[in-house]
Amino acid sequence: MKELERDLGLPSVLAISIGAMIGSGIFILPALALGIAGPLVVVAYLLAGILVVPAALSKSEMATAMPEAGGTYIYIERGMGPLLGTIAGVGTWFSLSFKGALALVGGVPYLLLLFDLPLKPVALGLAALLILVNVVGAKQTGQLQLGIVVVMLAALGWFAAGSAPAVQSANYANFFDAGLGGLLAATGLVFVSYAGVTKVASVAEEVEDPGRNIPLGILGSLAFTTVLYVAIVAVLVGVTDPGSVAGSLTPVAVAAEQTLGTAGVYAVIGAAILALVSTANAGILSSSRYPFAMSRDDLAPPSLSTISERFGTPVASITLTGAVLLVLIAFVPILEIAKLASAFQILVFALINLAVVAFREGEAEYEPEFTSPLYPWMQLFGVVAGVALLTQMGTVALVGAVVITVASIGWYLVYVRPRVDREGTARDAIRRQVSRSALTDVADGQSEPTHEVLVALTKDVGPDRERSLVALAADLVRPHDGRVVAVRFEEVPDQAPLTEEMTVQSSSDLSFETRVTELGAEFGVDVEADEVVSHDTKHAIVNVAADREVDTVLAEHEPLRLRSRLFGDPIDWVVRHAPCDVLLVDNLGYDRPQHVVLAGVGPYDPLAVSVAETVARANDGRISLWYPVDSDAPDQYRATVGEYQSDLSSLLSVPVQSTPVRTDGGRETRPDVVVRRGADHRLRSALFDERPAFPSPQCTTVTVYPTQSERPGLLRRLLERLVF
Repeated sequence: MKELERDLGLPSVLAISIGAMIGSGIFILPALALGIAGPLVVVAYLLAGILVVPAALSKSEMATAMPEAGGTYIYIERGMGPLLGTIAGVGTWFSLSFKGALALVGGVPYLLLLFDLPLKPVALGLAALLILVNVVGAKQTGQLQLGIVVVMLAALGWFAAGSAPAVQSANYANFFDAGLGGLLAATGLVFVSYAGVTKVASVAEEVEDPGRNIPLGILGSLAFTTVLYVAIVAVLVGVTDPGSVAGSLTPVAVAAEQTLGTAGVYAVIGAAILALVSTANAGILSSSRYPFAMSRDDLAPPSLSTISERFGTPVASITLTGAVLLVLIAFVPILEIAKLASAFQILVFALINLAVVAFREGEAEYEPEFTSPLYPWMQLFGVVAGVALLTQMGTVALVGAVVITVASIGWYLVYVRPRVDREGTARDAIRRQVSRSALTDVADGQSEPTHEVLVALTKDVGPDRERSLVALAADLVRPHDGRVVAVRFEEVPDQAPLTEEMTVQSSSDLSFETRVTELGAEFGVDVEADEVVSHDTKHAIVNVAADREVDTVLAEHEPLRLRSRLFGDPIDWVVRHAPCDVLLVDNLGYDRPQHVVLAGVGPYDPLAVSVAETVARANDGRISLWYPVDSDAPDQYRATVGEYQSDLSSLLSVPVQSTPVRTDGGRETRPDVVVRRGADHRLRSALFDERPAFPSPQCTTVTVYPTQSERPGLLRRLLERLVF
């Protein structure tokens, strides 16, 4: 694969970054922001600059670790995965294209102060010229940008310095009248003035000595531009009558005319045109690299990553970006679309901060030459600030960002997903954290003994199945010299009163007690037999469990029968209300099991681990860790699952082996007992059986339900479902 030439030095990097910011942010937006916040707009520009710092630091760090073309897309795709990478790549590409078009259209009003020209034809002509410059090469683009920025800054410096003596303190009266709401609204609006600060990262593959020049370029340009913005806006407010420039299309020219006369107006006009052209130029340069980078990662058609033999630039990507730019200028109300794109840019900045956390906490190779200070608090501040600013962008902007997001998701599902099977570092980092928490829970749970098990018999199951249930219960209590309480529950209709006659034992009851007592002697544990008659079996089971203070209720269950799970099986109600753990057994026999399987997707429940280990140890057996594996499962997923299972094996006192199981029904051996975690939602699991996509074990299955206080929280369950 061809590489892009590294020929952009620090001056070009600074020029690209400064030129990408100094455009609509200072020549157009102050007038709009003044209408919202009045003189407080000066603080809004300062606050916006501060709020950009976390994203600037995060992007500087990631750019030095991955100096590749594509910038934001590369970092979010590598850190958060292909889905969010697609959303960030498509959204930022459109966002930069929209902002470039706005810059060109916004620059024409300043030009109209000199010439009577039609707006759109001039904007289209400038756009075509800049597209051609970008096709010729990045080096020429950087040199052009440097020249533009030098001239522009000279003119703006003259305006600020020459106008400062004319500032009237009276113009700052009632400075805080707009209040916090006005300040935040104005900050949300002018925030996009700084969006270009990280654009240079999208051409990082073409930057000389990226470890030095990228952080210096991004952070230096942000500091310089923030000071310049605040100074110019402060002067603009101070030299113009309150409200006189609010809503003006050429506010800086109006201010210059009052302080510097005609010469000042000409200087500002020249600076405005150069600034807005440079914004469009930087927009084409950086936005064209997003489809280029996405194409190299199979998220876009391969033709977009082709580099021209003649010019050494991605001509197809630049041409597509230029075509979008021309269409926007010609046919779309660009100001409104730019506001929509700006809202999405704020969201992308929040994702940039999350991506740094993903890389730092994940296991992927990540060695930045520059690291963000105050990690992770700086990144968390950036995320919270981004969300807060999004709320100030208005309903239309938020809806537009949602539309772009949904369209990107659609592209991912239709084009990307069938071609890409990798995942982001964030997902693996979360998976590892969830695994560590699960291992801690297992280690803590090993010290909790099972002293008494209630075997609840809700129907006549026959001697063989009785024996299996009591044998399982005996294995669970034997290590702690515990007791098994085997109770037959008989339910009578509500209209039939409970009488003394019902407490008289039948021959069947006596036979049951005799069998159970003999089983106690055979298994070497204390077994107590009893019978309970009630109007409601499920309440009776819970009451007996509470009165006896048992550790576990063990009962039969037929998990694949829809009707019994929804309506007829009282044991489901017991699961939700029992004051202890509940084990439901799909009973196909239990006779000294040697091969015990822990089955599940993701971390195994501590109770399931404890039950499996106890059963295997009681019968001198072994444990197999079953987990489903698709043929296209990412290597990162396999590695993390393997490490988790290895760590889990080291905690157990019996032989353990990890067994990947094909989801097509293939398996190597048939186990004796399978232990698994029960579903969290009973109705959903009745309709859609949530057991892992394993082949039918054709043996006794024990489904564990920890007591309510021991079950993982909603966030933990959502994370497990997301990352495993």
